[in-house]
Amino acid sequence: MNLRYIDSKRALIPWIRDTIRKIVSLDEELCRLDKAQVRIIEPFAGSCRVGHALKAEGYFVIAGDYLTFSYVLAKALIEADREAYPPEKVIPIIQELNVLPGEAGWFTHRYAYQSRFFQPHNTARIEAIRKAIDTFSDETLRAILMTALIIAADKVDSTTGLQMAYLKEWAPRSYNNLRLEYPPLLHGKGKAILGDALSWVSQIEADIAYVDPPYNQHSYAGNYHIWETLVLFDNPPVYGTAVKRKDVREKRSAFNSRREAPRALTHLIQEIRAKYIVLSFSDEGYFTPEEILRICERRGPTIVLSHSHRRYIGAQIGIYNPRGEKVGKVSHLENREFLFIISPDEMSHKRLTENFYLKGDVIKAPEQASLF
Repeated sequence: MNLRYIDSKRALIPWIRDTIRKIVSLDEELCRLDKAQVRIIEPFAGSCRVGHALKAEGYFVIAGDYLTFSYVLAKALIEADREAYPPEKVIPIIQELNVLPGEAGWFTHRYAYQSRFFQPHNTARIEAIRKAIDTFSDETLRAILMTALIIAADKVDSTTGLQMAYLKEWAPRSYNNLRLEYPPLLHGKGKAILGDALSWVSQIEADIAYVDPPYNQHSYAGNYHIWETLVLFDNPPVYGTAVKRKDVREKRSAFNSRREAPRALTHLIQEIRAKYIVLSFSDEGYFTPEEILRICERRGPTIVLSHSHRRYIGAQIGIYNPRGEKVGKVSHLENREFLFIISPDEMSHKRLTENFYLKGDVIKAPEQASLF
């Protein structure tokens, strides 16, 4: 799964995966279940990278998000079963889509001429393929094909990874021809949910919740507005040099507001119906680690793990204005990432704490002085 995504956890997946493995292995009930019986909920699925990795482990993953394009990714990468949609069934359809002639229309005008996110030869083919996808009645198959289209389009765009701006000069990758490939479907079942996490987490039961909400003012609806438009294909009203959808101004998460985020996170943690909660947090947001810990401890005993990793690709390249001109320097190239593990009781907490201490991973437990 190679879709570029801000706050992508690709480099952290082994750490997150191993943490969840350890939780399962140390829990007296979960360790006796087949992996497919262990239910993991991810209410902020984003690019589905973490959920995809956990499904690959064999767990039953429930992935949700309030953005439609993320739901489509989850429908393909989490919910769809590769056994029902094997390469021999999907690849012939992809091959037919790959040879369709381009159809330049409103999408090409907007994203190749009005802006420069893609070169015209690719936007025309994106339009033709997107229209053809709508001719299939199978919703899951449509999601699989749209996922293939998003991944292919991401490989030929002219941005640094975010759709807040495009480069002043065409990126070398943008000259390549768009080509769909069979997406990384996995064997096994899962579940995709469309909606604001605050409205549905209390309705789903799980064994473990992996929670990674946004923690700052940057709206994912604005950062990835083209994928939302590509999936909806609704020719929406737009604004600004980056031709963002006008509805991204209203479609903001409570977690994007400094004033609303603490209350939203507190409510979310209390409402989640899972035995364990693993809360992912970066040091780039509104909260301090101490504030996150206080919120978690209201739910149950909590330990904290920490890990450093490089920031998303846009931070490595630099800061650009909407015209693709470099206008500033980044402040830092690494983030400090935290995992807050909330246990259901003191006994479970003690088992986890002792195990992670033996590995030297725990940096903070409630009974300690602050070590952040």
